[in-house]
Amino acid sequence: MAKRNVEIMVGLFVALALAALFMLAMKVSNLSGLQGVQGYHLTANFDNIGGLKVRAPVTASGVLVGRVSAIRYDTQQFQAEVTLLIEPQYAQFPEDSSASIFTAGLLGEQYIGLEPGAEEVVLREGDELQVTQSAMVLEELIGKFLFDKASGE
Repeated sequence: MAKRNVEIMVGLFVALALAALFMLAMKVSNLSGLQGVQGYHLTANFDNIGGLKVRAPVTASGVLVGRVSAIRYDTQQFQAEVTLLIEPQYAQFPEDSSASIFTAGLLGEQYIGLEPGAEEVVLREGDELQVTQSAMVLEELIGKFLFDKASGE
């Protein structure tokens, strides 16, 4: 009887461990980040998005205000069009706000930082951010540096 109780306890422990690992995997992968979230969509066009991915964070002053909901290539403007899903409690971004792509740490994930402007008119559903700054790609910077050094000598 004691052996059976030990086996039941071990089984419960293993089941709880698997459930905890599943929850951790969902949290790390941000798969639950866009499900059931209400808000409004903004678009921003960038020349280069680097390694930006869908579900990447959108922050303002370091506070998470939304997530990237879609990325597509605009064949008319020849730029990457990024759709942002902003949470409804942050619906007061001025019309002249800007968006920049940053990297968290030296080799971390990329995210979008919003910088509020000074206009009184606020952005609405489907509006486009006019001022954007593309991602800095390390390979391009190194290439420019080496090219400048080679041409200077």
